[in-house]
Amino acid sequence: MRMGAVAVVLWGVGGVVLLLAEAIVRLGMLALRLLRTHSLTTAQTVMLVVWTLLICYAEGYRGFQQRFSPRVVARALYIAAHPKPLLVAFAPLVCMGFFHATRRLLIVSWSLLVGIVGLVVLIRFLPPIYRAIVDVGVALALTWGTAAIVVFLVRALAGKPPAISPDVPGASPSASPGAPPDASL
Repeated sequence: MRMGAVAVVLWGVGGVVLLLAEAIVRLGMLALRLLRTHSLTTAQTVMLVVWTLLICYAEGYRGFQQRFSPRVVARALYIAAHPKPLLVAFAPLVCMGFFHATRRLLIVSWSLLVGIVGLVVLIRFLPPIYRAIVDVGVALALTWGTAAIVVFLVRALAGKPPAISPDVPGASPSASPGAPPDASL
């Protein structure tokens, strides 16, 4: 891969990773501060463990590792192979599926954004200890997803791109017809 193409891939994927890292640090610090100042009851400890396991499976593994993370890297590779000025300039947003995407991916990406913002607003009304429980699980799921993005990026730079469609307008629905996404880490 040419150096210019590598720079485009790193810009697109790096922007997404930085955005997620900021959220991980912010949520993690808030959760730790709240957990240090409040004692958890047995029921709250069970809730923390169950919530963390559920969110890590549903979002970390199913949402990120199997769908979002490989698609971010596939879209970055697409931008590097088809470098148009606007796609390159807004590569992190394009990698997340907010622009230059199939209708389905646009609907999913924007709906998720609106849903996440709505949940953030609602979670702010929770008592501090329950907000901390939610934040711990979300921070860990985001960490899982960010790690998956980095693994897919390293593999792609080593010559093994994710076997998932970048979901760009006019592209075939699957990168490798009949092949499932490469979800193993």
